[in-house]
Amino acid sequence: MKKILFISILGLVSCSKNAQTHPPVGGVLSKNDLDVSKNRMKNLNAQERYHIQEWISNQPVKFYPTQLNYWTNTEGFDQRQRRQDNTLISYSYDLYDFDQTKIYDQPIARRDAKFGHFDELKAVEDALRFIHDGEEVTLLVPSALAYGTYGDEKKIDNDIPLIIKLKAL
Repeated sequence: MKKILFISILGLVSCSKNAQTHPPVGGVLSKNDLDVSKNRMKNLNAQERYHIQEWISNQPVKFYPTQLNYWTNTEGFDQRQRRQDNTLISYSYDLYDFDQTKIYDQPIARRDAKFGHFDELKAVEDALRFIHDGEEVTLLVPSALAYGTYGDEKKIDNDIPLIIKLKAL
């Protein structure tokens, strides 16, 4: 009995030593880590915006900036009346890189998607709020509004800005 008591006390004492703690996966980052990440994203966004604007200057079509930080080939696009939550929309879009190479053979399409109840790229969801039925628009999208830091884990690598040709059906 004394041996069991001794082993139990020894076990408790060894557990009470200062063990190094780690934040949980997906947990809290230090202020320094957050600052590094924030600065990286600011610099990446500035570089992408510069390259997109350079690309635009060499195009025969005019592109207009939107309030959400992407461009479209329709003037005043995000000044139109917005579609409300719970309204239905059917749409499709093709993805291209800035060499104008189509990334997927088949378009990404959704039928009767309900606003507020579907998960889409930020720029696509925002553009769908303003697009007219039957209209097709081209979006120039920085990576932060596309697939971001992780890519789509298929054909789109991390931090890749995209050209999106979006059509409301």
